[in-house]
Amino acid sequence: MNKAIRTLEPKELWNNFANLNEVPRGSKKEDKVIQFMADFGKKLNLETIIDPVGNVIIKKPASKGMESRKTVVLQSHLDMVHQKNATTNFDFDTEGIKMIIDGEWVKAEGTTLGADNGLGVAAIMSVLESKNIQHPAIEALFTIDEETGMTGAMGLQAGYLNGEILLNLDTEEDDEIDIGCAGGIDITAQNPYNAVNSPSNSVGITISVTGLNGGHSGMDIHKGLGNANKIMNRLLFGSQEFVRVSEINGGSLRNAIPRESFAIVSVKELYKDQFLKVINKIAKEIKSELKTIDPNLEITFVETTVPKKVMTSISQNTLLKTLYALHNGVYRMSNDMEGLVETSNNIARVIVKDELIKILCLTRSSVESSKFDLANTLKATFELSGFKVTLSGSYPGWKPNVNSPILKVLSETYEKLFESKANIVACHAGLECGILGTNYPEMDMISFGPTIQGAHSPDERAHIKSAQKFWKFLLTILENIPFKK
Repeated sequence: MNKAIRTLEPKELWNNFANLNEVPRGSKKEDKVIQFMADFGKKLNLETIIDPVGNVIIKKPASKGMESRKTVVLQSHLDMVHQKNATTNFDFDTEGIKMIIDGEWVKAEGTTLGADNGLGVAAIMSVLESKNIQHPAIEALFTIDEETGMTGAMGLQAGYLNGEILLNLDTEEDDEIDIGCAGGIDITAQNPYNAVNSPSNSVGITISVTGLNGGHSGMDIHKGLGNANKIMNRLLFGSQEFVRVSEINGGSLRNAIPRESFAIVSVKELYKDQFLKVINKIAKEIKSELKTIDPNLEITFVETTVPKKVMTSISQNTLLKTLYALHNGVYRMSNDMEGLVETSNNIARVIVKDELIKILCLTRSSVESSKFDLANTLKATFELSGFKVTLSGSYPGWKPNVNSPILKVLSETYEKLFESKANIVACHAGLECGILGTNYPEMDMISFGPTIQGAHSPDERAHIKSAQKFWKFLLTILENIPFKK
């Protein structure tokens, strides 16, 4: 399994990736990987620092003949998104990722792969341990908790780094050079509801929405992928004449488009056939609408134990109308950069249980004013329905600088190496550059990486030849870092 991965070229990159993937490293659970990385640096006899929030910094002197070049910060994040298929038996807290080679790709068995951002981490490790790579002085910055709050980047204080250039290795198309990204803000809405006993002579039914592709709630938000929470709400809203909701459990992480949702409902025996006729019609319509983008969508209805408690009709009506009114997906496209999503929202998590409704969203935008405009739109929608709303975890975007000196180096290097021009882009994901720039405003920053598809979902896969291309690009960039002034 993972042994086969270690035979891929470049071996140093894939071996370090395999080593990293043996260490559990979920967001906010990074103790093991922090220690792993600190031990790695100390074993190489390099200056190794763990800052107060848990970021790891490893410093390596310039190779012979490169001492007069500018110091470079190589940066990637240690944490990974934990997602698995419902049928996969896997414990992210104790097990290492089980990787396989599937044609031209490396993927995991039923879970996320961790190539986001593990391949970037592995590349930096390979530079640090190398004895023959030409490079200037290196400051390797391994941040924590990028995926669920950017708290590592936000917690990094001034004074730890001296580099003039930062290479962020966290983008997912190998023909792109990224010069900007979106910021984000978490929206949490909660509302208690009244519960009553299930109506007499009822049957319990579990409604399941499964098989959606899911994906990255920034990079994939424009693709029209199905959102399990919106689909479940549509099913319930359309059949609410017959349904009383007991529980809903939909989605998982804020930065992942929801792939699955489950609801337990009560339906009077007398209306069971009518309910199934109506809800099957809605399910058929939804599957038809999504058949091109989400062909594996499954919507099932299975009888179960009658729930003891259900929502009152008033509470249920308020919930379903609120979810219907909430904006999900692209809110605004950029006027300044063709094809760039400027602002979006992901309805990531819906929990209805024990007389409390909890809804989690992640709103992204490359424009701060637009980010808060959509956040306030959502907040107003929630508050009109009586929800208590908290806005938290706000982080800034990264404003593009088309006159960046390191952009010129990367653009020219790419064209010489690959005989074509790289695409200069900004992305709708949340890169850490904008945050890091608050304490290091003079640092010239840029982002690039290998091709990774399906990030934040169990379909995540890394392209083998692209990793080779990325490695070659990185080493050539390091050889061509400008001289100090």
